[in-house]
Amino acid sequence: MKILLVSAVALLDPDNRVLLAQRPEGKSLAGLWEFPGGKVETGETPEACLIRELKEELGIDTQASCLAPLAFASHSYEEFHLLMPLFVCRRWEGIVTPREGQRLSWVAPQRLKDYPMPPADRPLIPILRDWL
Repeated sequence: MKILLVSAVALLDPDNRVLLAQRPEGKSLAGLWEFPGGKVETGETPEACLIRELKEELGIDTQASCLAPLAFASHSYEEFHLLMPLFVCRRWEGIVTPREGQRLSWVAPQRLKDYPMPPADRPLIPILRDWL
């Protein structure tokens, strides 16, 4: 089975709320909420992937030194096995703006479970909530 490496980030605002993005129509798992991020390209580190994805998807800039690894998800889907490191980021430049038609929501940690998420993301919720 093919392994797909995807990097994700829990952006935290000053009130420790977590940014979730809703997958837009036309994409797989449309309508579900997820941590921002994306597929790691060939020759790219998970941190470099997040720096690129945050600029493309949300219009913000950050640095690798602002990305702290917290946990990872390992989940088998029908066509591939997903491996997804989750980083935490509290520092970035710019204003978070949806650039790809996605809805965004700043969510209190205790409310993360109220948002329907892909199966790979769900096990990360208690880890993040306990860490915060």
